[in-house]
Order: sequence, then structure tokens, then C-alpha cells
Amino acid sequence: MKGPSLLKKLWLIFAQACTLGLGLALALQAVNTLHPRPATGQSPPERSLVQAAAQVAPAVVAIRTDDEPGGAASPTGSGVIVHADGWIVTNHHVVAEASQVRVQLPDGREGTAQVTGSDPETDLAVLRTDLRALPVARWGSSQQLVVGEPLLAIGNPFGVGQTVTAGIVSALQRKALGINVFENFIQTDAAINPGNSGGALVNSQGLVVGIPSAIYSRDGGSIGLGFAIPAELAQQVVQALQTQGYVQRGWLGVQTRAFTPDLARVLKLPAHGGVLVSVVIPDSPAAQIQLHTGDVIESVGGTSIRSPEHLLDVVAELRPGQRAPITLRRNGQALTVEVAVGQRPRPGTTPPPVQD
Repeated sequence: MKGPSLLKKLWLIFAQACTLGLGLALALQAVNTLHPRPATGQSPPERSLVQAAAQVAPAVVAIRTDDEPGGAASPTGSGVIVHADGWIVTNHHVVAEASQVRVQLPDGREGTAQVTGSDPETDLAVLRTDLRALPVARWGSSQQLVVGEPLLAIGNPFGVGQTVTAGIVSALQRKALGINVFENFIQTDAAINPGNSGGALVNSQGLVVGIPSAIYSRDGGSIGLGFAIPAELAQQVVQALQTQGYVQRGWLGVQTRAFTPDLARVLKLPAHGGVLVSVVIPDSPAAQIQLHTGDVIESVGGTSIRSPEHLLDVVAELRPGQRAPITLRRNGQALTVEVAVGQRPRPGTTPPPVQD
């Protein structure tokens, strides 16, 4: 009887060990399901944002301006260092009325800055400070953004000091908001308040994908509707402002409105898409090729025109002096004319800037 009894005891011990091992395995699987480990070489999202903030924050400056010579500098906005030799990008509206500009780095350094170029139509400006050996933020691609992607906004809201807020990409390619002439905004719910203007919108890789420019708000504070200028547009404008102090853009010299099917019925014209010319500016390129009020512009330079805002963008991308074909309809008849694109008048000059 001793042999079978010992065997039974060994079998019970083995069965209990298997049961315990299976229980532990199931418990570990449950823990990993609730708290999955990051793949090798990757950080969890919260850690990525911490690293992104640490990477960009040293290159985001506070900007103080005074509107009168000799006046006390007051906090007005933020800026992003884009070159170690002192180049800083900010918003036009941050420095537009300033007689003197001072910048303060997170490391405590302060210096004066000169506005070397400004573009009111995109609300961007470039400063050059007397400080050197500066930390630099790296540009990323706004074209790679997707809705729902996490973002950080880094700036100097209300002059309280550098602040980092987190949110997501709420929408892309926001246009026709009436904020700037040229619009292609990234919308985010990362808290953006007065003073964040000109700062950095940063992705989880620590790259600047936009420059916060505007908010919708009832009381001046953030309600989760912030808008940033995309990195690609900001880079193009910065390069132009650094080299020539302004941005060259093509100009046709017309004001237009959407040519909707309803409008086509009212005017008793066939609806072929395009935009309806409502004003032709005297002595403009459009006037020189005798465009008329009531003409429907269907394409410019081979690009079909979808809306007045699209026409504005298409013409602005053409080189001043470049010749481009325009297809249009006049009284229902198709025509093709060629225009020598003009230089878009700079804001404050005559004739005043118009839509395209």
C-alpha cells in the first residue's frame, strides 16, 4: 500500500503546481492586456510628450514689446528660435506695433531683437536677436499629421512664463475662417491663450509642426478652438523674409465669388464650376487682358479652380512675371487667354491687396 499512496501524493503535488502555474500565467496575461509594455525602442505616449517638451522648450522664447520709445516692455507673445545665429519666427500681430522688441530665453538670457521682415497676410514675422549660440527647434512636417494625433503647445500665455499644454489634432486644412488672407490652419484643442501666439505646436517626436496664431473665444481664454500656421507654410515665409524682407506672390487683380449652381440659374448661365469675377482692379494684369465682370474663371495655369480661396492660393504661388493660361466662360462661351502674372501688392500699398 505504501507504493500507491506515495504515487498518489506525488500526483496531487504535480496537479497543484500545474494549477498554480496556469493561474499565474493568466494573471500576467491580464496585467499585460491592461498595461501593455511598449515595443522595444519605443516610449509610451506620455513619456514621448515629456521628451518632446524637453527637446523644444529651450528654443521657445517670450517676447516683450513696447509701443512707445522709452516705454516699459510688456509681455505680448512667444517666438521660436530657428537658427543658432539669432533668427526667431513669431506672429506678425505680436510685433506689428512695437517700437522695441526684447526676447527672453528659458535659460534666463535676455536680449533685444529687430523685426527683419513681416508678412501680415499669413501673420508671420522674423526677428533677429543679438544673442548667439542659441538652442534651435527643428521643423517637422504638418503634412504627416492625422486627426487625433497628440500635440503640445509651448508658449508664454498671459505673460506668466513658459507653459506647456497638451491636446490633439482636432482638424486639418481649416480655411476661409476670416483670420488671415492665406489660411490652411491646423486646429487643435491644446490650450492656446493670449501670449501663446508665435510659439510652437509640437508633435510627439519633438518637432515643430505649426506656429499658434489664433483662437476662437468668448472671453479671451481657451475654449479648445486654437489654430496654428502649418510648418511648411511657415518655413516658406520665413525663408522669404530672411532673404528679402517680404514675400513675393503672384497677383491677377480680381475679386471673385463662388459660382454656385443657384447663382448660375439666377444669371441664366451654364454651371461648369469655377468662380465668378465681381470686380476687376484697374491697371491690374486682369484689366490688361480685358477680363470682365461676369466672367467665370475655370482654370489658371492648368489648375481647375474650386473656390475664391483656391484661386487666391493658385495665383499667389505663381511667379511675378510668369505667363499663365486662363480658361474662362463669357456669356456661356469658352475662352482661353494668357496673362502675365503681376506682383501681389504688399499690405498698405496702392492698389490695396484683393483676393487674387
